[in-house]
Amino acid sequence: MLVHCSASGARQWCRLMDDLKVDFHVRAVNLFGYGKTPPWSIEAPQTLEDQARLVETALPTNADSVRLVGHSFGGSVAMKLAARLSGRVASLVLLETNPFYLLRQSGRAEAFAEAMELRDCVKKFGAVGDWVAAAERFADYWGGAGSWQDMPEERRRAFAEALKPNYFEWDAVMDETTPVEEWARLLPLGTLVVSDPNTVFPIREITAILRLACPMWTYKEIAGGGHMAPITRPDVINPLVGSFLRSQPSRFQPPTFSDDMNEEEIAVSRSRRGAQLIL
Repeated sequence: MLVHCSASGARQWCRLMDDLKVDFHVRAVNLFGYGKTPPWSIEAPQTLEDQARLVETALPTNADSVRLVGHSFGGSVAMKLAARLSGRVASLVLLETNPFYLLRQSGRAEAFAEAMELRDCVKKFGAVGDWVAAAERFADYWGGAGSWQDMPEERRRAFAEALKPNYFEWDAVMDETTPVEEWARLLPLGTLVVSDPNTVFPIREITAILRLACPMWTYKEIAGGGHMAPITRPDVINPLVGSFLRSQPSRFQPPTFSDDMNEEEIAVSRSRRGAQLIL
């Protein structure tokens, strides 16, 4: 199950899904407000639990061995879902994951303040419907200075529209309370954390927090990709993700094709795999 970042959608995973579908039954789901998934409309603040429950509904009912991949906000959602599913999760891949509340819990005030500044910008301009102003700041923060100016006008309009669900996502990543020591206990040993050593300060600090509390996980640094590497550099990220997922044991025996199986039987067996976007 693949979980996208903010201001994106399930389609960000198309190339990765093609890479994985030979070996896995792959699904990518749209979070609240993306694609055909209804926007967040409840008066209460959104939580990671809400998003995790949404993703869980997209899992096949017979999926007793699950592998999760999440990028940025999707990484935080994937962490929560992995905790919910407990022993059913065989492996977890976190690409520049963003549980910002850990910065506050760990006393990393400067990094937390930087994240809060971006959060306040989205909340301030989003509250009055000025999504262009919010999108410019958001794009330049995560993609680097000038990212907004480099976008064609049509892309800017689409990006500003896609940012709207982020207004509620900040509540989910800021109001979570799970201690990092609890994540170490709840999440699978087969967890991979991928980051750029030169990524934005809050993500670097979150990665450092996870390294200290969860040294048994696998950590990979991809220099030069930036926070948006899963989208902008799939040629680098996808092989790393695929290699890790394939290296991790699962709870079930993968299907085998014996010499005496006819073509129809093999086709039926293979049809159980594939890729599906949940729009």
